[in-house]
Amino acid sequence: MEKYNFDFLVLGSGLAGLSTALNAAKYGSVALVTKSELDVSSSYYAQGGIAAVVSEDDAIESHFQDTLIAGGGLCNKAAVKILVSDGSKRVKELIAMGMEFDKVDGKIALGLEGAHSRNRVLHADGDATGRKVVEFFEAKVKANNKIKIFENTFVFKLLVNSSVCKGFIGYNYLTKSVIQFTSAFTMLATGGTSAIYNRTTNPKSSTGDGIYLAYKAGAEIANMEFIQFHPSSLVTNTYDTYLISEAVRGEGAYLVNSANERFMLNKHEKAELAPRDFVAYEIYKQWKMPNNKVYLSLSHLDANSVRNRFHNINLELKKHNLDIATDLIPVAPAAHYMIGGVKSGLNGETSIKGLYVAGEVASTGVHGANRLASNSLLECLVFSKRAVEHAKEFVGSFVELEEEQNSFTISNLLQDKFTKQKFKISKLIFENVGIIRNKLDMQNFIKQLFIIENEFTIEKNEFYSFQLKSIISIANLMAEAALKREESRGAHKRSDFVNLETEYELEIIQQKEKKIKFGRTN
Repeated sequence: MEKYNFDFLVLGSGLAGLSTALNAAKYGSVALVTKSELDVSSSYYAQGGIAAVVSEDDAIESHFQDTLIAGGGLCNKAAVKILVSDGSKRVKELIAMGMEFDKVDGKIALGLEGAHSRNRVLHADGDATGRKVVEFFEAKVKANNKIKIFENTFVFKLLVNSSVCKGFIGYNYLTKSVIQFTSAFTMLATGGTSAIYNRTTNPKSSTGDGIYLAYKAGAEIANMEFIQFHPSSLVTNTYDTYLISEAVRGEGAYLVNSANERFMLNKHEKAELAPRDFVAYEIYKQWKMPNNKVYLSLSHLDANSVRNRFHNINLELKKHNLDIATDLIPVAPAAHYMIGGVKSGLNGETSIKGLYVAGEVASTGVHGANRLASNSLLECLVFSKRAVEHAKEFVGSFVELEEEQNSFTISNLLQDKFTKQKFKISKLIFENVGIIRNKLDMQNFIKQLFIIENEFTIEKNEFYSFQLKSIISIANLMAEAALKREESRGAHKRSDFVNLETEYELEIIQQKEKKIKFGRTN
């Protein structure tokens, strides 16, 4: 087994991971580990932009209030205050570092997205903000000799003794070697869980590995019932989909049904720019009507402006013989963002000493019951830096461990069976723990998960066995939390408990071998 010791360990190559690595390199050696290539992450595919107060016409308090309103009464106000105030500073620093955002007449162009009261969303290359920001950070990470990059390395175990994390163990697909990484600082920046749904905007790698690793190690997990469904993902003849950015509606696109009616007009004062949970729910109801579909319509806008602003989206639509400026674009909700995750404090710290989280894997409390559009990339920048600054005083010492005896295999004989079972789960979870849930469906879903697991030959320290166990555990956490929350709030909607209840202004916390419990958000 190969062994490495670093001052900082970072698992994940999205914006949270890249930002952590770059900040940590100021204070010591860094290992950046990812299970695929460096540029595969949800951050890379983020279209909309980064929401931040950078204009004199905007105010921190406005961004703060917008985030709280979207969060449905469950936001941690202290965390939100940090997000919007530190976030403004981080984005201004990013601009000073040389990151180029789109401009109009020499000034940064600021877009409007759902539930924002001001134009404050910075974007790059029109609708490719995530890719541009990730590429910007990637270049700086690759050029930094304090950072060693380990690609194609699948981490299957956190090294935790007496509630202290001392690193992790991974398996390199290419060299077929097991690698032990040790450090006093371990950052999980592994992204979310949306790829366990059959309709998702996420890359296939977003299956909640990091949350599962932390849960297995004994960390607290919070708010797993809140998964955000993006209202407008492209409907195709297969389960493959493509995100149509909320910025499209921000620029003036209409949502219409098969009768060409703007059905959002009488549903919410902000119409198409209502909070995501509200829009997704209304679109879902339209699709449930017989012979009805939902479309994005931009034909009333200037065609050239639309094609220029959203040229990357239009390129994708052309593959389906659609033009963003003139055609009706069929859209429906798809699993997009895990609001819950590994519970963390205001510095990204978890209930396990030495283990930190940032980005979508984390439950920082900033999103509450429903994430405000374009706050996710901002969260990555803010809490990755805070984690490093919080930990810099105790990192750097060599970490000693008892000898670990670990092997890892990939059984090709299990691949087809895993693929079938994963697809079965992805359909079941969309149907039973999707946009609208109820007690009976979720209980049946949990029973189905038990049957699926028992049908599979689970092998110890085997890749497909680990992946299936991970997906089943994540799905169970989500369903159990959703059962516990007997109300409808934010991204969590129940047909048997349709009202918002003040007694549920609490977060749901889950921990291995402990009873599910409620906790305060502040």
